[in-house]
Amino acid sequence: MGEFILGFGIFGIILSLIIFIVYLWSIFWAYKDAERRGKPGWLVALVVAFLAWPVGLLLWILVRPNDRQYYQQH
Repeated sequence: MGEFILGFGIFGIILSLIIFIVYLWSIFWAYKDAERRGKPGWLVALVVAFLAWPVGLLLWILVRPNDRQYYQQH
């Protein structure tokens, strides 16, 4: 196991860090998007976070309310 981690090297560490940052950003974005559309942001953030990423994010993008529909109601 140690050889694998050492062989992973700096490239692997940087790639893992980038993926983690994108993961956190997608949770934050989904939360803000849901709140802006009048949906519970914490619930959407949990779905995005705990559903196999990026499946949760794609699911939110597919089922989120239309912008036009939201603005017509408010």
